[in-house]
Amino acid sequence: MTAYYRPIPRTDHARPAGALTLAGGWTWFDTVEVLYRDAPSRLLPASELPQHALERLTAPRAPIAGLGFEAPQLMGILNVTPDSFSDGGQHFDPAVATSHAATMQAQGASMIDVGGESTRPGAEEVAIDEEVRRTAPVIKAIREASPVPISIDTRKAPVAQAAHEAGADLVNDVAGFTFDPALAPFAAKAGLPVCVMHAQGTPDIMQADPRYDNVALDIYDYLESRITALEATGIPRARIVTDPGIGFGKTLEHNLTLLQNLALFHSLGCPVLLGASRKRFIGTLGGTEEARHRAPGSIAVALAGVAQGVQMLRVHDVRETAEALRLWQAATLGQVS
Repeated sequence: MTAYYRPIPRTDHARPAGALTLAGGWTWFDTVEVLYRDAPSRLLPASELPQHALERLTAPRAPIAGLGFEAPQLMGILNVTPDSFSDGGQHFDPAVATSHAATMQAQGASMIDVGGESTRPGAEEVAIDEEVRRTAPVIKAIREASPVPISIDTRKAPVAQAAHEAGADLVNDVAGFTFDPALAPFAAKAGLPVCVMHAQGTPDIMQADPRYDNVALDIYDYLESRITALEATGIPRARIVTDPGIGFGKTLEHNLTLLQNLALFHSLGCPVLLGASRKRFIGTLGGTEEARHRAPGSIAVALAGVAQGVQMLRVHDVRETAEALRLWQAATLGQVS
């Protein structure tokens, strides 16, 4: 029977002797929930963890694209698309996109994520040449203006190659490197770190009727299998970020279950990215129809993720999230920056 280990992260300043630091970050744990598919879960003292699980949960995460993970990092979203669900068309002009990237850096973004293909529910595929035309010039302009790490949000190897030549440092694939079989080998050959995300189905159909046996464990197994596949292509685990894919082929209930179990994904031994910003479920629960007005709910979800040790937050509202994060760190950890 396969066992899955979800550490129970804590941030209280009264830390008991023997408590372990989670992934070299800002939370600690002394208890783990052991999960099974066909049996009730149970609590286990962290001191009784198997060695392989202990190592994955406690090992500090290696820097990715020059970013360390001793504190949470903010990835600013830059959609150079006419139809993204929240900000489609706002940054479609390259000059506007480049200016917005500079603004997000000044507000606290430590990485800029550039995407030229909308992956909102119902979105259709964009031709490779068009996706390159949208993204490569913006990445080149950002790189010429700043050394900030840049990720290219794409499912396609030619787009990633053009982005890398323009200055991109990481490949962020919402399809988990399953859409284009050439993408992972390219990233491996180029020595690029990657972010591997879970999605059930392609954007045009993913919200039709998503189903899981156990959403948290199913996605954990998927990500573990994709990490293994990426390692086989030559991308080491130390260069892989994982993303459970909030909102990508998930119902509201699926999203909430994942948010409650985010700490489980630390057992993969990789940094965890949370991309929930302005998603539909936030509007549903918060009563906010327009996506651009969902910053308060997005921040609440982001801070819940940080409390579980999530190392990177992919956000639209950089200034607001950075401010909230500084206050959370001061009030919770006593850290003033």
